[in-house]
Amino acid sequence: MQQTNFIDYVKIYCRSGKGGAGSMHFHRAKYLPKGGPDGGDGGRGGHIILRGNRNLWTLLHLKYQRHLFATDGGNGGESRSFGKDGEDKIIEVPLGTVCYDGDSGEFLAEVREHGEDIVLLKGGRGGRGNWHFRTATNQAPRYAQPGEPATERNIILQLKVLADVGLVGFPNAGKSTLLSVVSAAKPEIADYPFTTLTPQLGIVSYRDNRSFCMADIPGIIEGAAEGKGLGLRFLRHIERNSVLLFMVPVSSENIAKEYNILLSELEKYNPELLTKARLLAISKCDMADQEMLKQAEKTMPTDISHVFISSVSGQGIEQLKDMLWQELEKEENQVIEISHLPIDIKKIESEDSGAETEQEEQHTIYLNEVEEEWDLSKYKGIGWDE
Repeated sequence: MQQTNFIDYVKIYCRSGKGGAGSMHFHRAKYLPKGGPDGGDGGRGGHIILRGNRNLWTLLHLKYQRHLFATDGGNGGESRSFGKDGEDKIIEVPLGTVCYDGDSGEFLAEVREHGEDIVLLKGGRGGRGNWHFRTATNQAPRYAQPGEPATERNIILQLKVLADVGLVGFPNAGKSTLLSVVSAAKPEIADYPFTTLTPQLGIVSYRDNRSFCMADIPGIIEGAAEGKGLGLRFLRHIERNSVLLFMVPVSSENIAKEYNILLSELEKYNPELLTKARLLAISKCDMADQEMLKQAEKTMPTDISHVFISSVSGQGIEQLKDMLWQELEKEENQVIEISHLPIDIKKIESEDSGAETEQEEQHTIYLNEVEEEWDLSKYKGIGWDE
């Protein structure tokens, strides 16, 4: 599973189908020269529909399909024949996908369940045929309704990972190592910052064949809400987690200070994140001596439960699972309700365009960057200059 295949943001252009026109027709038969109006109605235009699919985990299939159109409704015919309805365009997305208006950033809808259908754009209604407009004083109406026009809209789709537990911490806090130990996930682990560039999911086994889902969120640094580091691009994945597990290394000078910085970044992004259940894990305890542990206890925050763990030696891992399961079993943590704030279109698009440009520039060589001068004379005689 390559990291480049994880796409959690796409902007697409959608257009529903227009309604078919009603028919203006009069019945004619051999012995019925003035049979009256019998024009049929036009068909409905196709809808643009979002459908949840639990078998999808990314928006990659929409990255190269930015224009999605539903078909138009058919026109009405004679003998009160109705036009064919337009074919709906169904967009299958992973569970946890949130839809925003692509121009204003307004929240539109969220897909939470498998098979759930959300109509983003309604197709135009078909026009009525002249058969509907016959009256005692207007027995031969020579007009019919046109179909309603299509509606079009820019749509932003953001994937917010659905997981029970979300790991929150600075780079190199041991989040990926913990996930690899408690689950079968194989995230990239290295001794440099920002090893994790995309969210990683793992299923954690618990007692009596029970399990829960854990998400490793890319590292957060001070100022992430303002765009520093990886910015707020991945903070949205924390919104759907039931419990937040903060991780701070035991070697930190002030554990409470680092915890408060992380908490502050979450509050700047969305204040409702502070209402979630929180636990604190002090990681990398296998390399700590008694003096370091005593210093850590002195700088521990007092408003959160904590546990000392070591992913290498296994210290405190079972205790951590017990604490997480107790929080997940609480009734107030069963239902995840959060209001999705409007997004800043310019800020998000500038981050995405900057990332794509940086990736393209690594593989681009411009002529004016070549140190030697180009000697065109040695290319003469091969056909292109004739």
